[in-house]
Amino acid sequence: MTKQRTYSKYAKEAAFLLGQQIKLGRKNRQWSEQNLAARAGISRATLQKIETGEMSPSIGLVFEVAALVGIPLFEQDSRALATSIELTQSKISLLPKRIKTKTKAVDDDF
Repeated sequence: MTKQRTYSKYAKEAAFLLGQQIKLGRKNRQWSEQNLAARAGISRATLQKIETGEMSPSIGLVFEVAALVGIPLFEQDSRALATSIELTQSKISLLPKRIKTKTKAVDDDF
């Protein structure tokens, strides 16, 4: 028996909002669910899960469907996106590669 994953209210609401924006984008393009699902290479059931904000579809699928209907997730310009990626990677490179948790309790009882 698998344990049910719990998500924060914010994460659930953000997924729902993105799903609704995808649905709006699809309808504005006058595409059926089947049409968009075929363009994305997914089943209609998976698209319905994305549009209702379910958390089970992979982030890659959600991002691809959003891109197909023109939902901007980050930078629209590919150069601006590349610059944001480089900036974030340079910040990460300045931080330690690993974060170690302290496993040994400090004995400060003198």
